[in-house]
Amino acid sequence: MNATLARDLAGKVAVVTGASRGAGKGIAIALGAHGATVYVTGRSLKEGDAPLPGTIAATAEAVTNAGGKGIAVACDHANDADVKALFERVEAEQNRLDILVNNATFLHDRLIDKGGFWEKPLELVHILDVGLRSAYVASWYAAPLMVRQKNGLIVFTSSFGANCYMHGPAYGAQKAGVDKFAKDMGVDLKPHNVAAVSIWMGMLRTERTRRVMDRAPDKYAGFWEIAETPQFTGHLIAALYNDPARAEKSGQVHIGAELAEVYGLTDEGRKVPSHRAMLGGPTPPHPAIVE
Repeated sequence: MNATLARDLAGKVAVVTGASRGAGKGIAIALGAHGATVYVTGRSLKEGDAPLPGTIAATAEAVTNAGGKGIAVACDHANDADVKALFERVEAEQNRLDILVNNATFLHDRLIDKGGFWEKPLELVHILDVGLRSAYVASWYAAPLMVRQKNGLIVFTSSFGANCYMHGPAYGAQKAGVDKFAKDMGVDLKPHNVAAVSIWMGMLRTERTRRVMDRAPDKYAGFWEIAETPQFTGHLIAALYNDPARAEKSGQVHIGAELAEVYGLTDEGRKVPSHRAMLGGPTPPHPAIVE
């Protein structure tokens, strides 16, 4: 299946947060390839604004070139006023919102250093502001638009670090937190035909990953070849949105590679391996509901 040729999201509107580069950029471009109008958010307005390459304008242009319509919106997801303005603009310009991808996060350069959490900069905790809290705020503004139209999908990008030890407690808490958002928002949104899911991504072929691997090529030998493209998760999201059984998958945490098996998707022709055996799997939500 060549997902990039499908225009099954034509007429649909998506917001992808933190899309100047990395996972967000790839997801936005993939949704554009499916024909969506994609609002691309981030803080990088020009090259040099961040240590890594990438801007929201460049991503928006790539979305358009892929077959969709990319719209760059400068947004600091640590600033609630910026987030409010973003969704007010989406409503004013489109009068609808079909997909929200909560991807914006704070990644400190020393995140993957060895050592105890107290030996690393305290600033690593900011991932709980931009990454956890910010995802709640964006979802809070997005949900009324979706509830009004009785349709929509909220996605949280997550990882195996939600369950196993990965990069320390701040990173793990953020991932576990967005997984719980998906589970609990799925309960609240169920009566309104709006779904909420969290997707565990594997190692990604991003600018940040390339930089890390180049610094220790022997340590990471062979990893680039098995890593996922950032676009892969975007194609999964498109398939999930169009799934007639989408509601059955709401309120759950999904391993991206395993979701791809369900939809018969590959990553540029490659079957993406699940790392469940090595890193564990998501914990299903308990069916009890206490209001």
